[in-house]
Amino acid sequence: MNRKNAARAALAALPFLLATAADLTLFATRRDRLPAQLASHFVGNGRANDHASQTSYVVVTVLLLVGTGTLSTLMTVAGKFSGAAHRRLVAGGYAVAGFLGYLMAVVLLINVDAAEDAKGRAQAVSFPMWHLAAGIGVAALAFGLGLLIARLLPVPQGPSAAGPAVEGERIVLADGEVAGWARSAGTWWLPAVALVVAGSGFILLFTAGWAAAVPALLVGAVLASFAHPYVSVDRRGITVSGVLPWPRIRVPLDRIETATSRNINALAEYGGWGYRVRAGRTGVMIRSGEGLVARLAGGRDFAVTVDDSATAAALLNTLIDQRRTEH
Repeated sequence: MNRKNAARAALAALPFLLATAADLTLFATRRDRLPAQLASHFVGNGRANDHASQTSYVVVTVLLLVGTGTLSTLMTVAGKFSGAAHRRLVAGGYAVAGFLGYLMAVVLLINVDAAEDAKGRAQAVSFPMWHLAAGIGVAALAFGLGLLIARLLPVPQGPSAAGPAVEGERIVLADGEVAGWARSAGTWWLPAVALVVAGSGFILLFTAGWAAAVPALLVGAVLASFAHPYVSVDRRGITVSGVLPWPRIRVPLDRIETATSRNINALAEYGGWGYRVRAGRTGVMIRSGEGLVARLAGGRDFAVTVDDSATAAALLNTLIDQRRTEH
């Protein structure tokens, strides 16, 4: 790892280390004022309905913050993020660290000096729901701070906004021959993000209740289902699907005028990642780099970032020629 990457890794890991240190310091300085079994799970009205030992609190806090911080650091250093996307990724890490660190601190503080029952379980402890709004506020402030700090280091430079297109190629098919092409378009970091989001949902489930946990669990499930999208090209056109039947995106062959392969800058051309809609173009952006671009009837483009896109484009052009000949 060179000095620039080491500095970027330190910058990305910093908020999670600070949040971990702050929560553990709170625990160490108030340990003698805590019940043996902390109130750790809360229902919609904020009342506690489950408990966890002090050791469990420490383990969950460390695993949650260090695990999320490790993922954020790996994405910052090894992910293909450049320019403003890199700064937003760093700032997003600061926001996540602020939100999780705040919630874990609140869970600890509301247990301080709580009465205990015969089994050492905290009594009359509640989690006011306004703390969720406060946590979002902390996350927003941390995001802004992360953006400012990210400007201290030069950001990685990505590919140009639009690389040269590779077009006009065809695949020779015999009369009556049927051909198809398929490729996974996933990246290493998207499944990890899905795992962290879903894991955060489970943590919230045991700390803040269903109201806070359900959104994170749903987002994690959607991300997981589309973490490794499968791109296929055949006589039906282009299909992009995930693990589950939904979401599925299909561009019929009769809507496609021509297909090309070129480098795509997801941020510059499409404003980010995921399913993107922009003036004159739509697409599924999993990363920046090589991608398949189809020019549709009416002048719009549909693009998906996937390896071996030149083969997919050549097959599409052949199928388009066949369709025109048949009609």
